[in-house]
Amino acid sequence: MKTFKLISLQIVKQDEWLDIPLEDGLIINKEDENNTWLMECYTDKSFYDLFYECIDQEKELLVQVVITKKENDPAPFKVKARSLQTFENHISVLLEGTLKRAKNHYAELLLGDLLEKGLTGDELLDEFKSKMITRPKLTTKEIE
Repeated sequence: MKTFKLISLQIVKQDEWLDIPLEDGLIINKEDENNTWLMECYTDKSFYDLFYECIDQEKELLVQVVITKKENDPAPFKVKARSLQTFENHISVLLEGTLKRAKNHYAELLLGDLLEKGLTGDELLDEFKSKMITRPKLTTKEIE
């Protein structure tokens, strides 16, 4: 098993990315035959109902996480919420799932998005360079 720092978490809710601000988090690659990953997310108590519903209805979630450094590409996962612990002002959520693909092609997805917006030439190059640094969120359709 390998453990990494979980930097950010976003989940798909109604075809939009919802940022889940983390107080702390970790992600574990179990390195098992099913390619299972575990994520523990320590976040604000206001997200309790969202995660409780996921557990209660056994919903599969599409999430993307950034691991180790904020500059890293987001990695897409399909997960299920397995447990939910309540603290005074926070909750701890345990997610379990699998990586959707071995490699995230953020640059290709970003380029496709910019081309779809009609950018060309120097304008395309400048916007691409800028967004490769700022790493804006891409739509859920682009990673499914």
